[in-house]
Amino acid sequence: MRRHYWSQGMGPKRENNRNFRRKNSQRRFNDRYGLGASSETAETSKDVRPYSSAPQASSVPELPGFYFDPEKNRYFRLLPGHNNCNPLTKEGIQQNEMEMKRQRLLEEEKTRKKSSRHGLNASMLVWKRQLGLMHFTTYCRRVHELKVNLMQKKEVYIHSPEPVGAGTHRFEFILADSECKTLFAVNDVENGFCKYGLLSLNGLWKDLPTVESHDNPYFTNQKVVAACWASLTAPDSHVLVCLLGKSEIPGCVSLIPACLFKNLNTDTDDNHPEMLYNVRVSNAWSCAWNLNPRLECSYSAGLSNQILVMNAVTDVRKTFRTNSDVLAQQFATESLLLYNGLRSGEIFAIDMRVPSLSPTNWRKALSISHGSSITCLQLLQDENYMVVADMCGRLARIATQEYGTCMMPGF
Repeated sequence: MRRHYWSQGMGPKRENNRNFRRKNSQRRFNDRYGLGASSETAETSKDVRPYSSAPQASSVPELPGFYFDPEKNRYFRLLPGHNNCNPLTKEGIQQNEMEMKRQRLLEEEKTRKKSSRHGLNASMLVWKRQLGLMHFTTYCRRVHELKVNLMQKKEVYIHSPEPVGAGTHRFEFILADSECKTLFAVNDVENGFCKYGLLSLNGLWKDLPTVESHDNPYFTNQKVVAACWASLTAPDSHVLVCLLGKSEIPGCVSLIPACLFKNLNTDTDDNHPEMLYNVRVSNAWSCAWNLNPRLECSYSAGLSNQILVMNAVTDVRKTFRTNSDVLAQQFATESLLLYNGLRSGEIFAIDMRVPSLSPTNWRKALSISHGSSITCLQLLQDENYMVVADMCGRLARIATQEYGTCMMPGF
């Protein structure tokens, strides 16, 4: 016969057994469903994200309309974001967190050593390519990846023939020539003026990387919106520049010889001066030089609601009316096509072999609709594809051979 003894002294032991069974069952449940490392993950998340202001659901409850500061260990009341007198809003907190995260990533980028893909080296890539184990496209991509990983960031000293003040070398944009030996650079100066010139990259491979500045003797208070290299008398002999017009000063398209810049090409024969071309137009947004020998010495300027194609030698002009501003242009080299990107998001091509009856009656060789304004377009090497960028910050690759011709609508 089994006897049970009950007394007040056995109460805590029974309670301890009950707690043990409860904790044991909870531990088995956590191990079964992968919840055993919840506390460890919480601690690691605190270490990885020390700037996170989101309260932990397990320790600090989230109250609507209040913000919990883990550093001060207290709640703060949130007011609507449109209240300018309140310095503590959800938008401001999110911006501070993003800025802290950006600064932390920058610090990690400085201290982190670049590491390439595992097993990625030049000899292995060449060996796989020779044996046919790697596709040519993959081989080119891996080679570019290897080059990028081996790049080193160095500070470049800009040598100017004349003394310049602080903040002069604030570049708006730079443009390299076909041989990547010279840069066309546009600088911001005081009082709304800008200065453009050339930078020679001959001293870039010295122990102390140095580039020599060749400035234009003329300043302008008009903004340089677009530029491209032009091969008029020799490869990259001129620079085609588009200046934006103002209320009193109209815009212009200038064809400037590279020898007009100071300390550059001093051995040029003075008996044969270079050509200087200047055309007054409405607001110019883009420009492009044609490298096809069948239409040599020709260039295009994208204006407000029209395209102007001119020959720099014969001064023959063609005008094509559009329904929006032309923000990007490029000539094809294998065919006589001029690709254009509009502010309305349309991408179309003009076949220069087809004569136009009037500025408003001409035929499109290609028409593509895009969702946002086109800011830049670039044909790839085979010219069967193009890469376009829009104002939403997106890049898209578009096939140029999958679209037919269509008629230009009348205005």
